[in-house]
Amino acid sequence: MAESAERERTGLGQGPGRLLVMLYGVFTVAAASRSIYQLIAQYDEAPLAYILSAVSAVVYAFITVSLVRGGEGARKAAMVCCGAELLGVLTVGTWTLVDPSAFPDQTVWSDYGMGYLFIPIFLPVTGLMWLRRSRREG
Repeated sequence: MAESAERERTGLGQGPGRLLVMLYGVFTVAAASRSIYQLIAQYDEAPLAYILSAVSAVVYAFITVSLVRGGEGARKAAMVCCGAELLGVLTVGTWTLVDPSAFPDQTVWSDYGMGYLFIPIFLPVTGLMWLRRSRREG
């Protein structure tokens, strides 16, 4: 019984999931460090952009922890967060193209993540695909 519970808890961050854990971890650190600095030193320049970057860091961190933790509850939570992340990237990406003046400075999700090699638009899609696949395998 303990063996099946352990297997259930470790599946998300194994195999290709390890790459997702690494990428989400890197993006957590990148978005958090950038947004903390900007919120402290440059808040008046573009508060909306910096707050959105901080929100993206929190979402990335939550997904990272969920992937590492594993289990069905963590998988469901990660799916919700990946969906929210995708919605955020699409919303902010479109908003920055339609009304660039609303964002005097870039966010992680600006222009669909162009400043980050478009990884922010591909990451939630890949995450959702992995989480869906891991459900079928479990």
